Amino acid sequence: MATPPPPQAGPYGPYAAQQPQQPGPAGPYAPPQSTGPYGSHAGHAPHLPPQPGPYGSWSAPQPSHGCRLCGAGPAAEATVRSHQGMIVLMRFLSLRGPFCRDCGLATYRRMSSDTLWQGWWGPLSLFITPVTLLLNLGPRAAFRRLAPPTGGHRPPLDPGKPLRRRPAALFFLVPALFLLLAIPTLILIGVLAGDDTPHPLVSGQCVRNEGDWSRQKLIVTDCASPEAQYRATRPSLAPGGTCAPGDFVALPAYSPEGTVLYCLTPLH
Repeated sequence: MATPPPPQAGPYGPYAAQQPQQPGPAGPYAPPQSTGPYGSHAGHAPHLPPQPGPYGSWSAPQPSHGCRLCGAGPAAEATVRSHQGMIVLMRFLSLRGPFCRDCGLATYRRMSSDTLWQGWWGPLSLFITPVTLLLNLGPRAAFRRLAPPTGGHRPPLDPGKPLRRRPAALFFLVPALFLLLAIPTLILIGVLAGDDTPHPLVSGQCVRNEGDWSRQKLIVTDCASPEAQYRATRPSLAPGGTCAPGDFVALPAYSPEGTVLYCLTPLH
């Protein structure tokens, strides 16, 4: 029985039936060219759209833009502030949105109401409290422009009574009225305090003296009034050009020129 001849050993061993890959024009290490449905791409696998897995496609969770308190929308990004004055110390509070319309108005009214009766108790708080209340008007306007809330995971807050109908509003009215009345009161006091400036007299006028003769305070008075005490006359019009015996002399400040003396003739 004839024995088959053994395999011939080639340059690559006895199993060299497979011929080595011949180098191409780009060199023996050139990456293969691949062509797919989105065009050819050298050196990388073709870019394919993500394929759904056995449990469906997955995407990263998107941030929620609903109300932070109830989750409803639409919501507005706003910060509501509150201030507490404690004579020596003070505290600043704030709550940042987003808020829906109802939760935003409820938060604004609650924090502003607390500021109305807690924010005045300190020297600096008298100025900080009005600023805090004014800053809250911006968020209030933003909440009022929103549509009614929908789609929340819980019911929105009840806005409650408007701020002006709450008892805490009285704590705002008291200092506000005090400030409003203090300004005209100070002006009136200044006017009355400056009323000591002598007013020039006119011959024939009747006056009364509310001071002493060294510090006269002559007030023009109706001659028919029982309070009238003296009649003012110019020395040139008095008999002999001088004041009559028993007359008093007004200070020069009561004359238009500031140098002429007036005679004050007693009426009684």
